Amino acid sequence: MNLTLVKETVTRTIGRGTLLGKKYSPEILLVAGIGGLFVSGIMIAKGHQKASDWIDACNCEKDALQKDASDMPEEWHRRKKKEIVVTCAKEVTKAYAPGVSLAVLSTTCILGSHGIMKKRNIALAAAYKAMEQTFSDYRKRLIEDAGEDADRKYYYGIETEEITEDVMDENGKKKKVKKTVETIKNPGEHSIYARYFDEGSTQWSKTPEYNLLFLKNTQNYMNDLLHSRGHVFLNEVYDALGLEHSQAGAVVGWIMGEGRDNCIDFGIFNQDEPRVRAFVNGYENVILLDFNVDGVIYDLI
Repeated sequence: MNLTLVKETVTRTIGRGTLLGKKYSPEILLVAGIGGLFVSGIMIAKGHQKASDWIDACNCEKDALQKDASDMPEEWHRRKKKEIVVTCAKEVTKAYAPGVSLAVLSTTCILGSHGIMKKRNIALAAAYKAMEQTFSDYRKRLIEDAGEDADRKYYYGIETEEITEDVMDENGKKKKVKKTVETIKNPGEHSIYARYFDEGSTQWSKTPEYNLLFLKNTQNYMNDLLHSRGHVFLNEVYDALGLEHSQAGAVVGWIMGEGRDNCIDFGIFNQDEPRVRAFVNGYENVILLDFNVDGVIYDLI
């Protein structure tokens, strides 16, 4: 069997297991926290019984000591009484400690679960807000430049075409009439995750050839990571490109699976974009990278 294939399979399995653990970590922590609180209640009840027994025993020792107080020196009596109290306090603490410690740990698990879900919800809300704001700004600019009719056309993806219809004239005879109708199309646009690779990146160079080589190598490396581990977050790609993180990038990315691209594409060789062609040909040293993310990774497992 191919050793490289075995290694890749094992690595991807471990990566998928780790990812599943991250995905279900809020549920795991919540269940562990609730179960821990239930068990801690039982432990505290048992500890209370032990503590009560120790308190009763200590009280008996103090009563016996008090009866013999007249037959012993006052200093010795005071020291003996202090020893009884200290011993009792230690044993009572030991009786309650396991149950109380488990209760604190269980509460921490529940709070941790809430914290993880809160962060994910913030990231998802940020992703939606960014998309909404980008689209809203786009529509405002379009209306200002081209008017509301153009906005309607591009918002609904409307295009016009001329068709021929058979209609009845006033004499009841059929005749062919040309008619202009509107149809819906699906235009492609840059995603909200697109980023310019320019001087804002710590990896950018003024030399176009270096930038192209760097982007090719980075894209290959991220694809190797995807195939070996099974998933890649968008923020990991931003890191490799020397770009700032985004909140959406913490949950959005790529994951291996049937029916998916199983490939990370920066859009370097998009022939439909004139500026991309200019970048590849060395005439431009800046390029807009648009990533073919699969979506929110946790929803795709």
